[in-house]
This record gives sequence, structure tokens and C-alpha cells, in this order.
Amino acid sequence: MISAWRIVKARHVASAFDGEGARLTGGRWNSRGTALVYTAESESLATLEMLVHLGAGAALASYVLIRCQFQEALVTDVDNRAIPSASRMSPPPPELATIGDAWVGAGTSAVLRVPSAIARSEVNYLLNPRHSDFRKVRVGDPSAFVFDPRLIQRL
Repeated sequence: MISAWRIVKARHVASAFDGEGARLTGGRWNSRGTALVYTAESESLATLEMLVHLGAGAALASYVLIRCQFQEALVTDVDNRAIPSASRMSPPPPELATIGDAWVGAGTSAVLRVPSAIARSEVNYLLNPRHSDFRKVRVGDPSAFVFDPRLIQRL
């Protein structure tokens, strides 16, 4: 069983796994219009993935951490040969969103394992909430999450 982690604002907990935020705004691995749920392989990576999007003076209160679990059989690995060399750049190259969109469109699996842009040796898991096997993803109860203020004191 694989565990993955997601940090969201407490007010968004009810919609944390519906993919609507990514559908509305797009993301590194999806274009606007494609629903995805971004998760990380560890609590610490989820923290870094969240912090990279927070600016100076961001409110660090009222976040929750949610663990989800799924079987390896639900996971497809991204083809690393298709990932452009500039994949860690910000903004990300559009080819990454094309890869994610194509994976969702093909319906290959409920989960796609992709490399983290922050920590090269770690991975994120993209969940396709529209896939028929998404119901096999077990979403745990949210727990209060407090960022250590030292993480952003220099932002």
C-alpha cells in the first residue's frame, strides 16, 4: 500500500480530492480544464510543495494534512524520457501539462507517479478523480497541520 500526503487550507478540506482547484487554474502537470489532485510521497515533501507556492507574509494557520492510500496496481509511472530537461524550471515547460493531460485523457490509471521538481529523488502522485478506479483511493481524515515558522522566516 502506498501512502501519499496533501496539505490544504482547512476551508477547502471538503473539496481537497475533487481536482477542481487544479482544473480551474492548471498546474505543473495539467492544463486548465483538466482535473487533477496533487499529492506527495511524504509529509515533508508535501510541506515543501506547499511552501514553494506561498509568498512572504503568507498566513500559516488553518491548514490540514490528509493522508491517502492506494495500491501500487493503480499507479502508472511517467515516461522519464518524455520529460524535458527544463522540467524543474518555474514556470514549468508546457510539455509537462501536455503529458498530464494526455495521461488523464487516455484513462490509463487512477494515479501517475512523477518526479518532484523540488527534490529530484522524491516523487509526487497525481490522482485522476474522474478515473473509475479513483474510488479505490482511501482518503484519510484531515488533521491540523502547523508549518514551522522557521521555514518561511527568510521569505
